[in-house]
Amino acid sequence: MDNVNQAYKQCEEVIKVHSKSFYKAFSLLPPLKKKAVWAVYTFCRTVDDIVDEGTNPQEELQLFEEKFYYFLKGSNPDDHFLWIALRDTFQRYEMDSIPFQEMIEGQRMDLTKKRYQDLGEVLNYSYHVASTVGLMLLPILAPSKAKQLRHSAISLGIAMQLTNILRDIGEDLERDRIYLPSETMERFQYTEEDLKNCEISDKFISVWESLAFEAEAYYEEAMDDLDLYPLHSRRPVKAAALFYKAILNTVRANHYAVFNHRNYVTSEEKQLIMAKM
Repeated sequence: MDNVNQAYKQCEEVIKVHSKSFYKAFSLLPPLKKKAVWAVYTFCRTVDDIVDEGTNPQEELQLFEEKFYYFLKGSNPDDHFLWIALRDTFQRYEMDSIPFQEMIEGQRMDLTKKRYQDLGEVLNYSYHVASTVGLMLLPILAPSKAKQLRHSAISLGIAMQLTNILRDIGEDLERDRIYLPSETMERFQYTEEDLKNCEISDKFISVWESLAFEAEAYYEEAMDDLDLYPLHSRRPVKAAALFYKAILNTVRANHYAVFNHRNYVTSEEKQLIMAKM
């Protein structure tokens, strides 16, 4: 049991370093549930890091997928703390393996697809890399309501991923990735060259706000079913949603500086958001 607790502790360190918003929000959960969230987050983070930072991401992702296959068959593929913590989580909760596999599929998209033609393509990508996280967490957060909350979890994931896209435009550009739909850019006559020149013009703001409008609509959709979550999960989910949604207003307050500036919600702002919940 000591090695399981140690594995969860290592997963906690991963989320503490990489996502202060999620860590703060889900720290509100009861002890066993928040540890399970740390394990799921570490799975997602590991896949993401392979794609963004791996030396041979295609092969590394294939190897990780094979390890997950063996994990699902009942054997730990190695003694990495992720598999130890995740095994305990799978034993405690009725976890669905499909969103985990869809997440890997979504991350694989980043290895081959660098441009998105329309909003539909962006939403499909967002489902795979973000809505899947919500679906992974439902058996932990709301085991008796997982089916009823499926649509809400998908909407929240899409809202958060659209927010990521709008925050990370500059970072993504450095990796030659553009998630802003080319159709939307064409509609507002904002070119890829303009984007590469980091031009923040009325045209850029129109493109940005068009996607922000979609994100905010998905946040509203996700919040419609908030009362279906058990009380112990409701506040963490709402906090996570509001922390992320606040990033959009931070970008606006910073005059849409997304190319060479990291927009984030401060600890003080998060405290204020939680005080108003």
